[in-house]
Amino acid sequence: MNIANAVTLLRLCISPIFLMIYLKYDALDISSTTLPYILLGLMGISELSDAFDGFLARRYNQVTELGKILDPMADSISRTTVFLTFTQAPVMLPIPLLFIFLYRDSVVSTLRTICALKGFALAARTSGKIKAVIQAIAAFIILLLMIPHSEGKLSQETLQTVSTWIVSVAALYTIYSGIDYIYANRHYIARMLVTPSNTASSG
Repeated sequence: MNIANAVTLLRLCISPIFLMIYLKYDALDISSTTLPYILLGLMGISELSDAFDGFLARRYNQVTELGKILDPMADSISRTTVFLTFTQAPVMLPIPLLFIFLYRDSVVSTLRTICALKGFALAARTSGKIKAVIQAIAAFIILLLMIPHSEGKLSQETLQTVSTWIVSVAALYTIYSGIDYIYANRHYIARMLVTPSNTASSG
């Protein structure tokens, strides 16, 4: 454990807090007009931690195997949690959109893990980083739209429609980034299918 991994763990801890505040703000005595600002603050801290954990790891030479596992896991959990939360009122995203994010992250994570067990690593792609930025922007825009909605200046229907279109764009790029990742690493994936794992060969 080091400071970079601690920052990553902070991002993991924020995810359930974001979910609970969004769903139970009434029980927590938070007004609907205050809610978007609290969620924006949590989202901002989460995204800043995503930027700083990698910087800190490189700056202080704290790149660890644990960090290599925690960072992408925290990214997936934090953003999936946000979009999962948005399937509930007032945003009400269609649930099938959420599964696009889940499927992409599950496939990529599984391939990366299996290849690591086989003894070779799959390279990260620029499209994956762009995907993360697009998803973050989509989430921030939805939270900003919640402000006029909470003040009665934006209807429920408009909030839901605009949010759905925004996340649909993010979902389309998410699909592309998954295809790009698999295609770019197709030779490694082919090796994965024919190379015995280190565990199996040592047994």
